[in-house]
Amino acid sequence: MYTKIIKPILFRFDPEHVHDFFVATGRVLGATALTRGLVGMFCRYENPMLETTVCGIHFKNPIGLAAGFDKDVQLTNVMPAVGFGYMEVGAVTRYPYEGNKGLRLARLPADQSLIVYYGLKNIGAEEIEKKLKRLSFSFPVGLNIAKTNRADIMGEKSVEDYVETYRMLGKYFAYVTINVSCPNAQDGCTFQDPAMLDDLLGAYAKEEKVCPIFLKISSHLSEQEIDDILAVVLKYSFIDGFITGNLSKRRDILDLKSEKERLDLIPAGGISGKPVQELTTNEIRYIYKKTKGKYVIIGLGGVFTAEDAYEKIKAGALLVQIITGLIYGGPTTVKDINKGLVELLKRDGYKNIAEAVGKE
Repeated sequence: MYTKIIKPILFRFDPEHVHDFFVATGRVLGATALTRGLVGMFCRYENPMLETTVCGIHFKNPIGLAAGFDKDVQLTNVMPAVGFGYMEVGAVTRYPYEGNKGLRLARLPADQSLIVYYGLKNIGAEEIEKKLKRLSFSFPVGLNIAKTNRADIMGEKSVEDYVETYRMLGKYFAYVTINVSCPNAQDGCTFQDPAMLDDLLGAYAKEEKVCPIFLKISSHLSEQEIDDILAVVLKYSFIDGFITGNLSKRRDILDLKSEKERLDLIPAGGISGKPVQELTTNEIRYIYKKTKGKYVIIGLGGVFTAEDAYEKIKAGALLVQIITGLIYGGPTTVKDINKGLVELLKRDGYKNIAEAVGKE
């Protein structure tokens, strides 16, 4: 029904308006046990083979909602019913930001992709903390932290901006992701520079560690760039792993099929979905082999099916995240992926999802 009837209708409307509509709907559906139960009847699938424990956190399945969909912690009640094993909220920044001007979201159906140019739109850490004081989570929820997208917050101010959000909010979450790879913000990716990353992680190292901490990196990094990042991260034992990768602005290497006119709707936006699938899987594979499985890897980018998720798991990812696959596949996408993963595990003779990690 979704792919043949609902999606063609939705895709006639502005994608940001559709996103806002589904966030509002999700808030309503998550408000009561009855509505959550009804959603779960259609969308939830559970199997012991999918359960796993990562950094002491128990996950009912390895499929999570990536940061960027629920920017302001509005959907944590409904997403377990949608079938997710966990989710990541944000990116949250120290100060609120209304987002980039103009068009901020566009679909690329020919590429099964989106152009994203929100620019770290969110209500800011103080408003998020007010919400958290009256919330409780029924499954693992992670926090994605980024730098406030303002020109007056640069350099050392950026470091303090990152760290202060962690101080305020880290204790409320199962894990924290330090996002150093947002392509649509002022100096959003500069903290992937080894010297700046060293400064940032050095500041975090002085803070009390209240939960596992991951580093989110770009999807298009070269092996040398990854090596440079690893060399810095190895100095800091509090980093538990990586999330790879983020949106990519490297349109020259993505083999995009969409017409130039559509791509030019948001020339500066980052690309999600299928075009970054192979790039992110290659990064997972490289980091896993380079570090001999030392770090937890959470993989995303182009996951639409169980086979897509399984490929990332077998490359070295302990957990997987999706957004674009959900938008193109509809509300039963997570259920379909999890059911498919069980069949793939059985086919290959594995008893649980952990046995398949890194087993290409």
